[in-house]
Amino acid sequence: MRGDLLPLQALLLPEMKESLRGALIVLAIVAVQIVLAGAVLLRPQKRQSSSLAWILVILTLPGLGALAFFLFGEVRMGTKRVRRHRDIVQRIRTARIEQWQGEVPPELPKAYRPIAALAYLIGETTPHGGNRLQLLAGTEDVIESLVRDIDRAERHCHLLYYIYMPDASGQKVAQALIRAAGRGVQCRLLVDAVGSARLLDSMLKRELRKGGVDVVAALPTHLRLSAGRIDLRNHRKIAVIDGLVAYTGSHNVADAAFATKPRFAPWVDATVRVQGPAVRDLQELFIQDWYMDKDESHEDLLAISPPEEVGGVPVQVMGTGPNCKNDALVQLMQAAFHTAREELILTTPYFVPDEGTLDALATASLRGVSTILVVPRRNDSWLVGAASRSFYEPLLEAGVEIFEYTKGLLHAKTITVDRNGALVSTANLDRRSFELNFEVSLSVYDSDFASHLRFLQRSYMEDSEPIDASRWSGRRWPRRIAHNAAGILAPLL
Repeated sequence: MRGDLLPLQALLLPEMKESLRGALIVLAIVAVQIVLAGAVLLRPQKRQSSSLAWILVILTLPGLGALAFFLFGEVRMGTKRVRRHRDIVQRIRTARIEQWQGEVPPELPKAYRPIAALAYLIGETTPHGGNRLQLLAGTEDVIESLVRDIDRAERHCHLLYYIYMPDASGQKVAQALIRAAGRGVQCRLLVDAVGSARLLDSMLKRELRKGGVDVVAALPTHLRLSAGRIDLRNHRKIAVIDGLVAYTGSHNVADAAFATKPRFAPWVDATVRVQGPAVRDLQELFIQDWYMDKDESHEDLLAISPPEEVGGVPVQVMGTGPNCKNDALVQLMQAAFHTAREELILTTPYFVPDEGTLDALATASLRGVSTILVVPRRNDSWLVGAASRSFYEPLLEAGVEIFEYTKGLLHAKTITVDRNGALVSTANLDRRSFELNFEVSLSVYDSDFASHLRFLQRSYMEDSEPIDASRWSGRRWPRRIAHNAAGILAPLL
């Protein structure tokens, strides 16, 4: 009998071992899920909604959810970048104290002083008077103006862009930089490693370098914990010429046709050309970012003092990113919404707000403020577009007017308040811009500029379709489910 059992044991033993191995693997996955869920719950309460979303992902996607949280769950900038940022900020602040001594700050309207105080918390930049601003909407107008200024450059050209395409627009700017470098002008071009991947892998990059232009990739991706989170991106758009003229806004260096996503074209943007003291603050941001990725310090260039322009206006520059108090930008926008007394208009391509921002918009409308949101009808990200629409219903119920732009992808990120204050930014109204991306915004405290920007916003509305509240609430259940399902993931987008 004993001899008869041996073959049976030999057969059962491997099966038992396999079952035990499987059980241990399951227990290990469950243990990892529990530990990661605990780690998520230890995060600050202000990130509660994203914490709940992450717990859902971790528990419903065993293994994959844990990997996603490890790669994308926490905002980590990397030890080297943290150290470099601390170093360059200290150098810049020392230079700033020396250069801004004796400056008399502009007198702002009382309603906007709290907003300026919040803006100061972001990067310790104050409003500067005496700035001349030119609002540029057309892509060709921006490229032609930038090329003209580069062709006039005598000392340096500093360009920082999230997307630089090797298309017709990219070629025009590149040739202008090469001409400038040939005259002995220092030309530095910093582009995001992901957003400008096509340029960095093109003949144009090699032509630029051969022509004397220093081309550097910002935030190259490295799968190392010490290198920081791999999806941090430099989303800024800045050009500074001789320390006297600057550009910022939502335009990248790319044709409006945007070769990578032509079916959403044209891209519709807004950029501001700046002359005056605020140029130096934009120069500071470029110097910071250049040092972070090239380890070259050029704070000596901050000795250039752009003169105040006669009849110029107060402007405050805000550079945001995971290396500064990003929450201040969200708080600033919410404060601006609460400041509005008559009218509030926002344009953004990606609308995925947090609860506080959503409530501030709804509250503004309920207070009797004409509150208008303009977004593109067709979004290049289906998931983000669906998540955006999940927020329509509470806004429409509060009386917010929502318009969907139909003549392309509205990419301009703008806010006007009561025709007196304005914000032009590279930041979308979403969590990625507020928590992960490096962005730059201009807060303008001037009724003439705000009115000019409002006119541009109104032109967007003329090319848009309004959302009817009753028809929206009666949309079919499959669309409602799709929008709300995407909305659940909104804190992670």
